[in-house]
Amino acid sequence: MSKLVSFPTSLPSNPIPNDTNAAEVVASFVSRLVNLEPQDFKNDAVWRDTFALTGTSRTFYTSSTITAAWHETTKRSKAGSFIVDDKGTCTIRSPFGPHWIQSRFSFETDAVPQTICTGLITLVLTADSEWRIWTLRTILEQLKGQPNVDILVSVNGTTKLTNGYSEECHFDCIVIGGGQAGLSQGGRLKALGISYVVLDKYQEVGDNWKLRYGSARLHTPREYSHLPFERTFGPKYQEWLTKDDLAEGFRQWAAKYDLNIWTRTTVLFGSWDSNRKKWTLRIKREGEDEQSITSSFIVLAGGAGGQIPKMPEFPDRQKFEGLVLHSAEYKDATDWKGKRGVVVGTANTGHDVVDDMVEAGLSSVTMIQRGRTYILPAEYYKKTADVFYNATVPTELGDRESLTQPMAIVDLLSQCTLHSMADAERQRFDNLEAAGFKLDRYGSIMHHLYNRMGGHYIDVGTSAKISKRLIKIKTSTPTSYTEAGILFDDGTELDADVIVFATGFEGNMRYLVRDIFGEEIAEQMGDFWGLDEEGEIKGAWKGTGHPAMWYHGGTIGQQRFYSRFIALQIKAKMMGLPLVVYDKTP
Repeated sequence: MSKLVSFPTSLPSNPIPNDTNAAEVVASFVSRLVNLEPQDFKNDAVWRDTFALTGTSRTFYTSSTITAAWHETTKRSKAGSFIVDDKGTCTIRSPFGPHWIQSRFSFETDAVPQTICTGLITLVLTADSEWRIWTLRTILEQLKGQPNVDILVSVNGTTKLTNGYSEECHFDCIVIGGGQAGLSQGGRLKALGISYVVLDKYQEVGDNWKLRYGSARLHTPREYSHLPFERTFGPKYQEWLTKDDLAEGFRQWAAKYDLNIWTRTTVLFGSWDSNRKKWTLRIKREGEDEQSITSSFIVLAGGAGGQIPKMPEFPDRQKFEGLVLHSAEYKDATDWKGKRGVVVGTANTGHDVVDDMVEAGLSSVTMIQRGRTYILPAEYYKKTADVFYNATVPTELGDRESLTQPMAIVDLLSQCTLHSMADAERQRFDNLEAAGFKLDRYGSIMHHLYNRMGGHYIDVGTSAKISKRLIKIKTSTPTSYTEAGILFDDGTELDADVIVFATGFEGNMRYLVRDIFGEEIAEQMGDFWGLDEEGEIKGAWKGTGHPAMWYHGGTIGQQRFYSRFIALQIKAKMMGLPLVVYDKTP
């Protein structure tokens, strides 16, 4: 069961009359944001703060808790100058039920550091016909007197990427990892005037995608997939970006904004000097001598999943005469025509691989499924994403609307919408089940993304091939290898010539801390990913144990958006005015 269902909140159930003056309703609430009381909130209201008032990311539930935390944080930060954004006020009537009024507002804080912030407020009619706050969101935008973290002037693509070492050996911040997370982070740091270097093990920017298996692509829409400061992928790109599309876009973006990236660079080990407050990294570039570099801050930009494959161990591997590999080693199925292919795992990558096998002409293709799999048709997902990410809505606005919403609310809204879509296409899912696929048609995409870090399939076409019996399904649990294939717990055996394990990767970046910096630093750091007791993602984008190290990863949209908050935290520390964390729960 999803952890998200345990949080005390719900969707509004009362309709909003057509003659409601939304602007008047909003104005009456924003005018009293300085001194909110419990009766201003729906009983099961939610407030999520993203570094504006709590110095971190926090979610508060119920009217009494929210009010107490709101009073304490607005008082200590000296929050004021709350102003409604009239253009951001609208009434939302969902075709699937919930109605609410939503508006954006701005405010400032005059404590240290002084900041500029924005917020979103939603108002609903309760059973007693009174307007009350359903959700409240507050977002740190800028540090007063500092550059804008959301603006970086391009160099029109004329600058050659830095693929070697400069004479500089000390930086304010070192970013480890040069994929979409590392690129986004480097850009944000540069926007704030922070000296930095991005270290990447690959030969070229974009190789983290370019070197994946041939059919690899994003399972999220193009407009969701940009890097900061611009629309990286214009109309010339297809809706579902391929690995080569992503590699090209990343490479061009890095050149356009003249990022300081050292490619072909391996981090050998690192250490922290608590007296000097400095990190030292020992690095090795291909073809060069080892070098030491130092920094005040480290960002571990491991991206969406990590690098260590999860490879199940079964007895008698030496007996099997065929080929066994993890999806991390997989490129394509073209050399396997006429062979018997087996894929262990039924999430996105597993579906991609069996699809490749069918297209390559293998004599038989079988998926081994151990538990039920949530199937989310890509067109369903696109309909929900298109509300926030499209050619007319600025990406930075879509991020604020989408990515700052409390997780429990997103879960309720997405299930309401996606489950209704699934109900309208029952036959589609019935056909999958008839083919032997163990299906979860009413799953939670939020649970899979933020608790499990995967395990679902966004259907870009392979489910139809399963329904047509082009791909067989085996639902028993493997117990050992045989000479001809795999033995299962029900006593059956499946013959195979090639077995691909699409069983995912280690997602907790704490292992990376341990590998590079040792056990002592790893013990200081918390875990990365999964939901905490408030519905926030553990360890992501905020202080999590060590005062000079951050984890950065997640979906491509989160990597783009939350890179700004890591950069703002670092800038505030460099100013000697660190964001003060509010860690109480009233």
